[in-house]
Amino acid sequence: MHQYLRAVGFSNIENKKQIRNLLNDVIINPNRKEFIETGRDSILVEYTKYYCPTCGITLRGEYDDTDNLTLDFYYPFAQGDEVSTTEELSVERHSDKESFAAICEDYRLGTTLIYYVQNGMSIMKQAREDEYDRIKASTYLSGLSLGGTVMLPIKKDPKQRELLQKASADRNKRIIAAKNGDEEAIEQLTLEDIDTYSAVSKRITKEDVFSLVDTYFMPNGVECDHYSILGEIVDYRLETNSLSSERVYSFVLNCNGLPLTVCINEKDLLGEPQIGRRFRGNIWLQGEIRL
Repeated sequence: MHQYLRAVGFSNIENKKQIRNLLNDVIINPNRKEFIETGRDSILVEYTKYYCPTCGITLRGEYDDTDNLTLDFYYPFAQGDEVSTTEELSVERHSDKESFAAICEDYRLGTTLIYYVQNGMSIMKQAREDEYDRIKASTYLSGLSLGGTVMLPIKKDPKQRELLQKASADRNKRIIAAKNGDEEAIEQLTLEDIDTYSAVSKRITKEDVFSLVDTYFMPNGVECDHYSILGEIVDYRLETNSLSSERVYSFVLNCNGLPLTVCINEKDLLGEPQIGRRFRGNIWLQGEIRL
C-alpha cells in the first residue's frame, strides 16, 4: 500500500482488497490513458484518474499478446499549477521499474532538486535514452504531504518585500557568476554568508527560529525526493475526493521564489489556512516535465 494515498483522500484504505477495487476503478474509468509498444509482443499502458481537481492516482502496467494486464506499480500524484523552473535537467530511470527521477539545479533554492517524474511515458515517447541528459524543459512541481502546520507570516511592509526580492535576485546572479568562475562573486557570497551567520547567531538567543527564517526548502530523510519545506501560501482550495468523500487541501506555495503545489489531507493539517500565512511540512516531491 502506498503511504501517500492518504494525501489524496484515501486514508481509510486498510487492505489489499480495497487497493484492488481502487485500482480497478482507475482502469475502468480513467481520465487519461497512454500506450507504448515495446516491440516484445507487449504494450506498456498508463492509466490516470483524478479523484480531486488537483490530485489522483496513476498506475502503469503491461498488456501481453493475449490482452492480459500485469500491473507494475501505481502512485498517487498532485498536479502542479504553475511553471516552477525552466532550468536544464537530467532524467534517470529507476533501476527496479519503468519510472524516472529528474535532477536539476535551481539557484533560488541553492540545492540540487531531485523529484519523481509524473509523465514518464511522455519522456519515453519523446526522447531516447541517450537524450535524457541536459533536457531543456518547463517543469511543474508538486508535492504530497502526510502532515503539515499552518504558521503565521513574518510581518513585512511593501517596501521590505521589494527590497527582499531585489536582494534575492542579486544573490541569484552572483551564484550564477560564481558557478562560472567569477572570483569576485565567490568572495561576495562568502562575506554574505559570514554576515548572515553572525546576525542569526545574535538574534537566535532571543527570537524564535521561524521569526528569522521566512521560507526554506531542504532535503529530508534518506530518500532523495523527500524535502522539508516552509513556504508562503499564495492560494489554496479545499477539494473533496469523489470516491471517498474525504477533503483535501491544495496549496499553491512560494518557497524561496519557487512556485509549488502541495496536497494534504484535511485530517493531517494543523491550523487554519489563509493566503499570506505559511505552510510547514515534509513532502514527496513530484514534477511534470513539458518538453
